[in-house]
Amino acid sequence: MIAEFKAYPAMKDSGVEWLGEVPEHWEVRRLGDSVANCVTGVWGSEPNGLDDLPCVRVADFDRQRLRVRMHKPTMRAIAPNERRRRLLKSGDLLLEKSGGGDQQPVGVVMLYDHDVAAVCSNFVSRILVNEGFDSGFLTFLHSMLYAIRLNTRSIKQTTGIQNLDSSAYLGEPVSFPPLSEQAAIARFLDHADRRIRRYIRAKQKLIGLLEEQKQAIIHRAVTRGLDPDIPLKPSGVPWLGEIPENWEVRRSKRAFTPRKELARPDDIQLSATQAYGVIAQDEYEIKVGRKIVKIFRHLDKRRHVEVDDFVISMRSFQGGLERAWVTGCIRSSYIVLRPTARVDVDFFGYLFKSHGYIKALQATANFIRDGQDLNFGNFCKVDLAFPPIEEQRQIAETLDAAIANNVKAAEQAQEEIDLLNEYRTRMIADVVTGKLDVREAAAKLPEEPDEPELVEEAADLIDIGNTMADGSDPVPEEA
Repeated sequence: MIAEFKAYPAMKDSGVEWLGEVPEHWEVRRLGDSVANCVTGVWGSEPNGLDDLPCVRVADFDRQRLRVRMHKPTMRAIAPNERRRRLLKSGDLLLEKSGGGDQQPVGVVMLYDHDVAAVCSNFVSRILVNEGFDSGFLTFLHSMLYAIRLNTRSIKQTTGIQNLDSSAYLGEPVSFPPLSEQAAIARFLDHADRRIRRYIRAKQKLIGLLEEQKQAIIHRAVTRGLDPDIPLKPSGVPWLGEIPENWEVRRSKRAFTPRKELARPDDIQLSATQAYGVIAQDEYEIKVGRKIVKIFRHLDKRRHVEVDDFVISMRSFQGGLERAWVTGCIRSSYIVLRPTARVDVDFFGYLFKSHGYIKALQATANFIRDGQDLNFGNFCKVDLAFPPIEEQRQIAETLDAAIANNVKAAEQAQEEIDLLNEYRTRMIADVVTGKLDVREAAAKLPEEPDEPELVEEAADLIDIGNTMADGSDPVPEEA
């Protein structure tokens, strides 16, 4: 699509290094010139049935649609005096002022396009758009600025929370076309963006179906074996159901023991997924003779891990036990499980990632209500099915082959999603900075109905990879 459009006929130097040349009739002005006012939101108090309003949080930001999701609003009691200049109206922009992280820095901007009276939380600021500026164009402009990380120049870090200096950010120079051209650009980008998101949703749906198919194959193999005609017997374990009659049911602690060895001086710190080793941040180097030796601080707070151990997070448990592929150390908030000789780690690598097992282990603790952490006792509560060791190996080898094409197809779909997102980012950047002229194309676009807000399941699908691991805001938003 990008190759179909031409450059503007006359360009000029913007005087801004990152911006380069812009169309001759565009104005280079402060980003803040598009802002009538910028007011920090309010968290309010617990709902009381009288002063309750939806309170938009960072968790409600749909970073693909660049809009606010309102299908599951957070209700807060907002006093009348706190509502002044804070009530949101359709066409307002919402600027994230606090939160963020290394991979997702603070400073993203969303368009509020609802007719529902609401406020935003104290981690967000309401931007009232100035006359002469189009909210849709500004939404894409802020998206481009976020994509090139221009916002990071205005971030102040305090105690793990990133704070955006909105005055500094809004002081950045950008270029603006005339209002009518802003509206045309917004219309074109909205049309193109919808098509790209539609393709992405289709690919994400395919990945979901492939994952379901893979899980079904794995679950059947690790609970029923490979022979469909083998006689079955009740296992006595709800998550297992019936198992082959030659299999045993054993207590988990008889097959796995907790590894209690502390980290060794030459250990590397492992990542949470155990897929690769990462050098610990809390290390320093000293020179001993001609050698440089790495010294780790706080080794008493880390556990030693060997290849083929299994690791489980005691907090925020989500996705099964992870297998260690390298030797090193890991934080003390993980349990390290050492397999016995009667365990084939490939077989249990599949079993521990099966949905049935994950749900069974999750059921042994209540993370939400009690804030309970997992411990070795929780692991021991889930009984396991044990085929003979040779059958364990056969099942693992068969699964490797059975799901290979499935995994490859999912990886290819994800690569296509990544390429679509890269294309989307480049297209928005080229259009809102005046590198491509889309005025004629925008004039030819058909009228389109408003895009309905996605239901929760679809919205969650779109956010895969864009939110934190637990799907929550970076930190609680209470004032």
